Amino acid sequence: QLQLVESGGGSVQPGGSLRLSCAASGFSLDNYAIGWFRQAPGKEREGVGCISSSGSSINYVNAVKGRFTLSRDNAKNTVVLQMNSLNSEDTGRYYCAAYGHYYHCSAHGYEYDYWGRGTQVTVSS
Repeated sequence: QLQLVESGGGSVQPGGSLRLSCAASGFSLDNYAIGWFRQAPGKEREGVGCISSSGSSINYVNAVKGRFTLSRDNAKNTVVLQMNSLNSEDTGRYYCAAYGHYYHCSAHGYEYDYWGRGTQVTVSS
């Protein structure tokens, strides 16, 4: 069974950092584009960033550019979202998702075939 599992969420103060991981079981992540999405209470889900299967295409939503970094660790079959300089607007449940595309990745959730259950990120003083 193909599964994605997010980890690394938690509560931090503004300005803090968290490192989220998306781990796969049942398939190899290096054959898939991976996207990270988040949803805050009362708000629609939004794309945070994505990385293509090849790793050559990495995109971020404007709100996180310069603060968040996506990377692949193919040996561990994981994708990491490093989040720095967190603020209250980053609070939400973070999900990773996967779909098969080598060169590109999408900011649109409907493109993705597999989803994890999410991990909660809370930024508060």
